[in-house]
Amino acid sequence: MRKKLCIIVLTIFFTTYPMLVYANLEDNEVVDVNAIQNETIQTVNQIEDELKLNARIGLIFDRKSKTILYEKNGKKQVPMASTTKILTAIVVLENANLKDVVVIDKKSAGTGGSRLGLKVNDKITVHDLLYGLMLKSGNDSAVALATHVGGSIEGFSKMMNQKAQELGCVNSHFVTPHGLDQKEHYTTAYELACMADYALQIPKFKEIVSSKTYNITINGQSRIITNTNELLGNLNGVYGVKTGFTNGAGRCLVTSCKRGDLDIITVVLGADTKKIRTADSIKLIEYAYKNYEVVNLEKIIQEQFEKWKQLNEKRIYINKGKTNQVYLKIDKLIYPEIAIPKNKKEKISIEINSLYYLEAPVYQNQIIGNAKVKIDGKTITTLEITSENNIPKKDVSDYFIEFLQLVP
Repeated sequence: MRKKLCIIVLTIFFTTYPMLVYANLEDNEVVDVNAIQNETIQTVNQIEDELKLNARIGLIFDRKSKTILYEKNGKKQVPMASTTKILTAIVVLENANLKDVVVIDKKSAGTGGSRLGLKVNDKITVHDLLYGLMLKSGNDSAVALATHVGGSIEGFSKMMNQKAQELGCVNSHFVTPHGLDQKEHYTTAYELACMADYALQIPKFKEIVSSKTYNITINGQSRIITNTNELLGNLNGVYGVKTGFTNGAGRCLVTSCKRGDLDIITVVLGADTKKIRTADSIKLIEYAYKNYEVVNLEKIIQEQFEKWKQLNEKRIYINKGKTNQVYLKIDKLIYPEIAIPKNKKEKISIEINSLYYLEAPVYQNQIIGNAKVKIDGKTITTLEITSENNIPKKDVSDYFIEFLQLVP
């Protein structure tokens, strides 16, 4: 009987041991970012057509225009490991007092995978738990925060899903605050980028994820923790966001990077190794800065529209109108600046369609036409052209005055 029990215990141990090891490899596996960067930049410089990634999923997101610059399976639903904690942090920051002291319970202390190292009855602030969550990728921090804010993991997950819906992330679903593999826990690279973009607009979130190290306090004792993001401090312009790894999700990395006016978020999911994750992230970043630049599309549209108005505005005839002068305006873009391929900067145009005959009365903001905004012949958006002024219909007195003016 004793022998059988030993065999069962050993079987369980050796079955779960690899999972425990791999769950913590994120911190232990060392990659030479500089060497990978040099190799990757050479590869990017040789790219003429299609960017090649080894990871199963990759994406480049332009923060100014909220558009995708590049994607590989960017809208496919997949597990995302600890990049989940981006949304966890959002929900905590919007619903908790950072000064609150949390007493660690048994469930939080017993959470496996990557850990801050919390024990039962440890006392730590919400503020420092957030650093443990985002820098150390502590699953124990995630559960402690979820329980404190949502009452339970289930309650907190409901809050996460509500927030995701608010952000328009309809292809995401959350059942944990840490991202350990669960069947109903998934997102897409695009929606993960949208969540990261939103989070980075929260000053405290940006402060946390841009910290290479931080001194937290547990039970009054200070301790320095280090960020698991290998690109932070090692690649020009990188200022966040979050790493991740589980057996189901593979190696994951969401990265924010800003050089000059171009501010991007890259997402790599489903990489087989940390080296691949790092290399693909660098590849996406360098590709973006080699091939894209930010232009003020609003300014270009307004300039081209003004030229069109000078030639066409007075050609519009208002039948039976008190005046024949209509003043036109064009809608403004939601995002005035946009990243476009450098070789297409001179290929921005607007194709304007307008009515040249109108029946009075004409009302302010009445649609007169539209303008198709094109880049290299491809329509990227359509803007309405409307009247800035009211033009009433002529009445009897107007016709009488006109008649008198005609009498010699």
